[in-house]
Amino acid sequence: MDLRKGINKAIDAVIAHLKSKAWMIDSPEEINQVATISANGEKEIGDLISKAMGIVGKDGVITIVDGKTLDNELEAVQGMKLSRGYISPYFVTDQKTQKCEMENPLILIHDKKISNMNSLLPVLQISIKICAVKAPGFGENRKANLDDLAVLTGGQVVSEDQGIDLSKVELQMLGTAKKVTISLDDSIILDGGGDKLQIEERCQQLRESFENSTAVFDKEKAQERLAKLSGRVAVLKVGGASEAEVGEKKDRVTDALNAARAAVKEGIVPGGGVALLYATKELDKISTSHEDEKIGAPLMTIAANAGVDGSVVVGKLLEQDNLSLGYDAAKAEYVDMIKAGIIDPVKVIRTALQDAASVSLLMVTTEAAVAELPATTARIASRMPDMSGMGF
Repeated sequence: MDLRKGINKAIDAVIAHLKSKAWMIDSPEEINQVATISANGEKEIGDLISKAMGIVGKDGVITIVDGKTLDNELEAVQGMKLSRGYISPYFVTDQKTQKCEMENPLILIHDKKISNMNSLLPVLQISIKICAVKAPGFGENRKANLDDLAVLTGGQVVSEDQGIDLSKVELQMLGTAKKVTISLDDSIILDGGGDKLQIEERCQQLRESFENSTAVFDKEKAQERLAKLSGRVAVLKVGGASEAEVGEKKDRVTDALNAARAAVKEGIVPGGGVALLYATKELDKISTSHEDEKIGAPLMTIAANAGVDGSVVVGKLLEQDNLSLGYDAAKAEYVDMIKAGIIDPVKVIRTALQDAASVSLLMVTTEAAVAELPATTARIASRMPDMSGMGF
């Protein structure tokens, strides 16, 4: 348990140091740098993500889809993000991303719980591929959200209050959209089929409601609905010559987008392992009740991987006090890592440290661990005769 306490103290000290030295970013250039590094140095991806966040805002909705050309493209479309996902994983169509993706779907908007499948049969005869999503919000706010969704998609809310039940649903009552992406936690509706004039009129009503309302809660809800209804969604279309190339590039774009969001949220620190290296000095300040609680420090291996003596580089960096100075392995020189654009999001490092510590603590405090032996394949018998006694 002494070792466990020591690891926890070390992690807390390192994370506190990283947060105190974090550099908050907000400019497109800084976001571009983070995204480019996370995309394995491909500046085009960094440019796309920086532009996308500039269009929809740092907290805006950005989706990544397969492109239909050789080039990467960025498109901004009218869209809405709902904070509700699919109600069952059996609706998933993409096992890799665990999402349900539909193009040009028909959207049934209903305000009640569906407990009898017989009432859905007329609708199910129209389409076989389906996905069910719980309606967002509660009470009156839920009805308002469904009305907004109906305006966006050009559909009609099927409600008993309006004298319509599921058995009377007709095709023209269903909404449409160019694409709908549904995950476990949220749903994104792109390019709804609603009339643009009606959408703008609805937005104007919400603006007036926000201005005229005196209740703080009503103002917040009106502003929230307006942001959803009038919001734009940035669509990154990843192009390539083959399906394999597009898939690999999509993974890098996703990593770059997540890194950029993490950097905006918690800031950045010098990259290349420098931030962790300087954080080792904080370990000497930890007071422990037992000597065994003090444990080693992070190692900097990037220099060694580049063919340079890592211990020499580490020693030189620890001798000085500039916490932004690091070693650029690509150019084999010492540089200011922030100015050189070699940076890491604090959230990425923090999460990696906490996850590593969690697994380590589990292993060192567990009395026994069970592991599967690797599968052994039987050697194929040779058809060659034994010639060991022939004098060769």
